[in-house]
Amino acid sequence: MQLYPINAGNFKLDGGAMFGVVPKSLWTRTNPADSNNMIDIAARCLLIEDENRLILIDTGMGNKQSDKFYGYYFLWGDDTLDKSLASHGFHRDDITDVFMTHLHFDHCGGSIQWNKDKTSCEPAFKNAYFWSNSSHWKWAAEPNRREKASFLKENILPMQDSGQLKFISVPNDKILKNSELEFDIFFADGHTDKQMIPMINYKGKTICFMADLLPTAGHLPLPFVMGYDTRPLLTLDEKELFLNMAADQNFYLFLEHDAHNEIITVKHTEKGVRLDEIHTCKTIFN
Repeated sequence: MQLYPINAGNFKLDGGAMFGVVPKSLWTRTNPADSNNMIDIAARCLLIEDENRLILIDTGMGNKQSDKFYGYYFLWGDDTLDKSLASHGFHRDDITDVFMTHLHFDHCGGSIQWNKDKTSCEPAFKNAYFWSNSSHWKWAAEPNRREKASFLKENILPMQDSGQLKFISVPNDKILKNSELEFDIFFADGHTDKQMIPMINYKGKTICFMADLLPTAGHLPLPFVMGYDTRPLLTLDEKELFLNMAADQNFYLFLEHDAHNEIITVKHTEKGVRLDEIHTCKTIFN
């Protein structure tokens, strides 16, 4: 098995929304804001090369939305999913599986593209299965009013229409062992219903793709919960459970949205679980 970080692009989000009720004077210590109160955000995806499978975890925003839409998110940098795949010697047609932690537009938008005539949308990975779970799919396809702006039908319905959609089984407890994709999955319901956190056994290490359970290293303190979360009190419990496991078992936490920290480890302290070490993907994956 080999792992590769895939940088699908960078953008900015409102720092207050990213940290909920936490005062700006606290969260800016780790996530400085610009004059518009916006903080740097990454769309750092993960590619797993395992024998004859190439599994891509999340796909970023994609490029099919309008200039007005992207204007809300202040895109920066020159990273794209295609350029990042090519830097490792791959093309999107090589991908066999696209695993979506959840179906918010900044995690799955790159899964779907315009067709040649721009008359309809089609899968951007023509040779891949798209993996979700039935509970989250229903949640996203019939969105509540709070999340409706994040679940875009053009990102979701073409997966089903193409016949390329598959569902992961939902466990009775929080962790699904030995899934069809050869990694364990932690299910979290605080951010959105049945978000999936992959836990990959790699060269004796456990690499955890944190998605929106832990957006950045600055979100380690338990009360530092995004305003976007639909059930913030549940996020508190899920973060506590997962971060204690991570400290006990020395998990390596791959941060999808932290533009400046790629992978971290954590440790127990008197104040709770806190940052231990910061790592690069190059150091951990090579």
